[in-house]
Amino acid sequence: MARSRYLLFKHHGKWNLSQKQRADLLFQRYPQLAKAYRLSIRLGSIFTHSKNKQQAFKALAIWHNEVASAGIDAFKTVARSVQTHYESILNFFNNRATNASAESFNAKIKAFRATSRGVRDTAFFLFRLAKIYA
Repeated sequence: MARSRYLLFKHHGKWNLSQKQRADLLFQRYPQLAKAYRLSIRLGSIFTHSKNKQQAFKALAIWHNEVASAGIDAFKTVARSVQTHYESILNFFNNRATNASAESFNAKIKAFRATSRGVRDTAFFLFRLAKIYA
């Protein structure tokens, strides 16, 4: 089991021969783990293969039903989160854009603020920030 955790992070199409054999043994011994792996792969494939909002909405609804029938508490938490924020999640399918660049810039600002050991003069901080990252 110790050497099997990395194969669970990969798509089954990218496994090598030894990982396939290890996964077969692991999934035979732990069927709940196989079910959880399939659910996680299905969620990822929704974002990979869905072409528009309607198709993604249907696929997420089917995935949500599968999670409810699987009875895995961790996935129920994820399913509730998806259900709560489904409108924002489905906006991804408009032009397949994420807010990753904004999050990255926010992290840079936080790191810069941390190296400055806090901000006393807000105007000067914004001036330095604009000069460095503009």
